[in-house]
This record gives sequence, structure tokens and C-alpha cells, in this order.
Amino acid sequence: MDFDFQWLLLGLPVAFALGWLASRIDLRQLQRDERASPRPYFKGLNLLLNEQQDKAIDAFIEAVQQDPDTTDLHFALGNLFRRRGEYERAVRVHEHLLNRGDLPRAERERAQYALAQDFLKAGLFDRAEAAYRALEDTAFRTDAWLALLTLYERSREWDKAIEMAQKLEGAGAGSFASRISHCWCELALDADARGDASVAEEALRRAREAAPQAPRPLVLAGQRLARLGRHAEAVQVWNELLGSNPQSFGLVACDYAASAQAAGLAPQARERLRVLYERLPSVDLLAAMRQLEPQAQARREWLASQLVRQPSLSAAVHLLDETARQVQPLSADEVQALHQVVAQTAKPLQRYRCAACGFEASHYFWQCPGCQSWDSYPPRRLEDD
Repeated sequence: MDFDFQWLLLGLPVAFALGWLASRIDLRQLQRDERASPRPYFKGLNLLLNEQQDKAIDAFIEAVQQDPDTTDLHFALGNLFRRRGEYERAVRVHEHLLNRGDLPRAERERAQYALAQDFLKAGLFDRAEAAYRALEDTAFRTDAWLALLTLYERSREWDKAIEMAQKLEGAGAGSFASRISHCWCELALDADARGDASVAEEALRRAREAAPQAPRPLVLAGQRLARLGRHAEAVQVWNELLGSNPQSFGLVACDYAASAQAAGLAPQARERLRVLYERLPSVDLLAAMRQLEPQAQARREWLASQLVRQPSLSAAVHLLDETARQVQPLSADEVQALHQVVAQTAKPLQRYRCAACGFEASHYFWQCPGCQSWDSYPPRRLEDD
């Protein structure tokens, strides 16, 4: 059968015309898409990058009004409101998303998580807890559990915090042994405050069981025994702390010295402190060793030698105290004035500093009041560094 070339000649113009028409349709579609694109959204991003948040919010609001079905615009606007502390407006944005019936499941879970963050930042802990609990069977489960753990710690609901930390460990989110131990310690303190000795003892036992190397359970156990007048047992517990965590021993050094004196164990305690001081000299150990030395002249000579070996204002204060009690090369008023000057100068250095946020305090905290981090305070004062 012969091929008729006339059909080919007729088909080429038709194919060309159809191709040209299709290209024009695509071009018009692209132009419509470009005109429909949320230009205020990109304007808002640019303003946000330039740290002009007020103008960025106005641009995002305009973008949402032009394209109310775009969820990303809503999330960007809600996050901006939260960052600025406008929690009520952030809540309204995320609740609006959740009320949309056409929202895909993944976006609905994302909106639920954002809403929980709004409540937490606003300090509405009950509503935040309920919002996070609604994320149990979603992709945000681990993040929600972590947030709930922090929430329970902030609200001092230690039983719930322990339960949540154990859930996180069971889910493979890492080790939470230290935080669990701290929660048991807090429960022990609460029980002691109520006068419930058996509950306090059990809580401290569970704290040690959760984190055997943690110093806080031993610190609290020794202090508790000392308050009950069981000084020999307190010394025994603190000796265990001395062996397992010598860096933290300064926290109880003076208490240790007092209990050792009360239990008739001062010579043994003084020797242990001397060995530790050779390795890890600190202001707290200095005070405890002075407390355990019965001879005034020996105390003065030893303090003078330590002042030469490791100059510190606190050591100078201790030496001035001893000098004032013995032979006085200066008048009492002069010694007192010198003591006040040196003590005032030393006071800012007799503080602990959080390694996470830099918050300083004269009292040692197991959980930083500033950033809520656990174990972020090195157990050494600034003067010892």
C-alpha cells in the first residue's frame, strides 16, 4: 500500500497549530499562578529576615486574607505571634486551623502541637497538658512527652514527671536517669516537710536506685540523718559520696565536719579532707578543715600556708578570723575593718554559676532557676576556678 504524502503535508500545519495553542495555554496558566501567588508572604519573609516583626505580621495577615486555604501562612503567622508574646492571637490562629474540616491529618497534628506550645508559653499549664495529651498517637508524641516532662517539673508534679520520664526511656528517647533521680529527691523533701519519714526514706532509696552515681541522693540522705542526730550514719553516707563523687563533696563539707565532731570521728574526717584538699582544693573544704582542727595555732599556720599555696580572698578571711582570736598585730578595729573589706570583695566570688545560662547564685541549685536545667551548676564556687 502506497503512503499518501498529501496527508503528511496537511498534518504538519495542524500539529504546529495544536502545539502553539498548548504552549499559549501553559503560558497563561503560569501567568495566572504568578498573579495568584501570595506576594505578601514573600514580603513578610523579607521583613522577618530584616527583624522587622511588626511589618512582617502585617504582611502575613494580608497574605492569609488573600489565600486563607494556605496552612503554611497560618503557621508562620501563629509562630510570629507566639514569639512576640501575643499568645491569645497565636491560639486563635491555630484553633482556626483545627476547626477546618478539610485539613489533612498531618497538618491537624501540627496545628495541635503548635496550640499546645501556645498554651505552655502563656502559662496555661492545664490547657497545655490537655493539648499535649491529645498528641499521644501522633508523630509529635515524643516531642509532646518531652514538653509534658518539663511542664510537670515546673508545676512540681513529681509523680507525673517520673511517669513521663519513664515513658520516654521506654520509647528509646534516651536516658532520663538523672532527672528521675532528682524527682525522687524532690518527693523526699516534700515528705520530710510533711513529717512522713518512711515515705522520705523510700523516695531517697528510689532516687539512688534510679541513678547510682548521682550525688544528690547521698547529699540529702546524709543531711537527713544529721538532722535526726544520727551523725555517725551521716558521716558514713558522706564518706560514700566522697569516694564516688569527690567533686561534689564541697557541698556538704562543713556539715560533714560538724557530724564527724558530734560522732567523735574528727581525726579520721580531717585526714580524709586533707587528702581530698590536696587533689581538689576549694573554699568549702578549707572551712571544713579549719572546723576540724582543734589547735588554734595549728589552724593559723595551716591557713597561712594555704593562703600562700592557693591565694584566695576567702582564705584571707579565715586567716584574719584566726589572727583576731590570737595575737593581734593590728588593733581589733583595724582587723575588723580589714575583714569587712576583704569579705565584701570575696562575696561576689563565693557563688555558683550555671554552665547552661550563666545564672549565678550564692546557694547551690540542683535545677537552675533561670533555665530549668538539671545538674548545670558545677559544684565549685567561682573563686575556686
